[in-house]
Amino acid sequence: MSGSLVRAPKLRGADTWPAQAKSPLRVITCGSVDDGKSTLMGRLLCDAQLVCEDQLASLSSARGHGDGEQLNFALLLDGLQAEREQGITIDVAHRFFSTPKRKFIVADAPGHNEYTRNMATGASTADLAVIVVDIRQGILRQTKRHTHLLSLLGIRHIVLAVNKMDLVGYSESKYLAVLNDFRAFTETLGFATVDAIPMSARFGDNVVFRSKNVPWYAGSVLLEYLEDFEVCSTEKHKVPRFPVQLVIRPHSDFRGYAGRVASGTIRVGDPVVVAKSGSHSSVAKIVTADGDLLSAREGDAVTLVLSDELDVSRGDILVSPSSRPYVDDHFQACLIWFDPDPMRPGRSYLLRTENDSVEATITALRHRVDVDSLLCQPASTLEMNEVGVCNILAQRPLAFDAYEQNRSTGNFLLVDRASGATVGAGMMVSPLRRPSNIHLQSLDVCKASRAEIKGQQPAVLWFTGLSGSGKSTIANALETLLHASGKHTYILDGDNLRNGLNRDLGFGFVDRIENIRRVAEVAKLMADAGLIVICSFISPFREERRIARELMDEGEFVEIFIDTPLEECVRRDPKGLYEKALKGEITDFTGVSSPYEPPEQPELHLKTVGHEPTILAREIESFLKERTRTHIGT
Repeated sequence: MSGSLVRAPKLRGADTWPAQAKSPLRVITCGSVDDGKSTLMGRLLCDAQLVCEDQLASLSSARGHGDGEQLNFALLLDGLQAEREQGITIDVAHRFFSTPKRKFIVADAPGHNEYTRNMATGASTADLAVIVVDIRQGILRQTKRHTHLLSLLGIRHIVLAVNKMDLVGYSESKYLAVLNDFRAFTETLGFATVDAIPMSARFGDNVVFRSKNVPWYAGSVLLEYLEDFEVCSTEKHKVPRFPVQLVIRPHSDFRGYAGRVASGTIRVGDPVVVAKSGSHSSVAKIVTADGDLLSAREGDAVTLVLSDELDVSRGDILVSPSSRPYVDDHFQACLIWFDPDPMRPGRSYLLRTENDSVEATITALRHRVDVDSLLCQPASTLEMNEVGVCNILAQRPLAFDAYEQNRSTGNFLLVDRASGATVGAGMMVSPLRRPSNIHLQSLDVCKASRAEIKGQQPAVLWFTGLSGSGKSTIANALETLLHASGKHTYILDGDNLRNGLNRDLGFGFVDRIENIRRVAEVAKLMADAGLIVICSFISPFREERRIARELMDEGEFVEIFIDTPLEECVRRDPKGLYEKALKGEITDFTGVSSPYEPPEQPELHLKTVGHEPTILAREIESFLKERTRTHIGT
């Protein structure tokens, strides 16, 4: 095949990089498994003479590995031995190289569905995407998934590398069929350009050298296309944004704000505003380890010194007064879910932006996006690698931009609080501002005065345990004791509330979370009224019980684990539910088809087997009396 290729001029390495060359280009290659992404980039590097001799020698020693006697160019980018043995790419391999015209940063993303997070990472900063397809397979589901994600991640330019043309005899009609299918799919995705190149990465057709095997194709070869590609200035974020990473104050005469310029250019003398507080100042100095600068541009790591001493901390953003970001704690976002455990509204996560970290809750999933049709579908959860639009409530306001306006200050990650694993990545869409007439009303009578007139200390006694464990029985016995001693109480019982406040909720995972959320909010109001609130709910998940605890004042939430073995609960089966659950007539039943997560450190751990409910209720009463004495003593 090499005789059919027209040799291009010899390329130069980074040491001959000319001052007048184009700006660096960030490229991501993606597509389905075995479409030839790594082979394509490996061939490009080899034919462009950008591979060191020792790498070529290593490549030659691996001759025959997965490709007969041909060189396996994919090994240049597949950096892990485990990847080579499996024949797949499982991480994002980055390659930095340059030609006489420009520098390149190329990310080769994995094709397997499980590694969508890796692909999203590689695409988050790319200017252009090369989507590789096997002409024999056409546009596959994974191709569509990657293309949709590229659109969401703000990439506006696509090159469709129609690979393995040699296996279909360089057929123009088959090439056009694939191209037409792809353009029909991308018609509504908002790409500025969608171009295509017929090629064979294995034999180098139209990668670096023009191929004579496709005389019907008059466009650029891949390298030429990338070298000449112009990134529109509108896609470069010119609005100044400086997220503060660290406040530096080595002595009383210096206060600097360290970070990296996220977008635009910042100059000495420029007016700035602290996004969250709205405080005004100007840039007095731009400090670096190599000396002061007059200006800093996107990507520069610097320390800014302001003309005034302002209250600025990590998580704030210094911005131009004429182009301020949103500041809100409730916003809408597009979310890509990474975790094998589905995303469920109501759960709390750590939300991390470029310079901030805050606890946040997904309050609602508005819809899920179908990968094939791109239609919005109603959904209650997001499974791994699915995409949806949701509402998120942060514990405190964040400064952010819409992702389509600024990728740097409009993205975030969701992190599981317990494991520390990244479970999702999101693109902020817009704030969900509350109506301006809604605000906290100042009241003259406070919780302390309400409790004082009742002669008691407010409390939320949270009973948790399996169905049939005896929660309601013990709760009822406890309220009888407290009422007899003159205490003001109220029982919030699961069955009772499902006949009123929560009658619209089912028993699936999402509805259970909402059930507990509502109960916790009602309990908070009752405690504010000075009551002792007794909550009797299975509440099987630790996370929801933790959220309920954090709603209350310090020491007000008392978790009481009603510990009854499952076998005993099944034996009792007061409502006949276990029998139905074991027959499969009831789904998502705690202890049978849905898990129960016992408390790890409850305030009270009561084992019911061999103990009368009244005796256990007196134990709780004694706990409350001791709690009151301790409170008075302090």
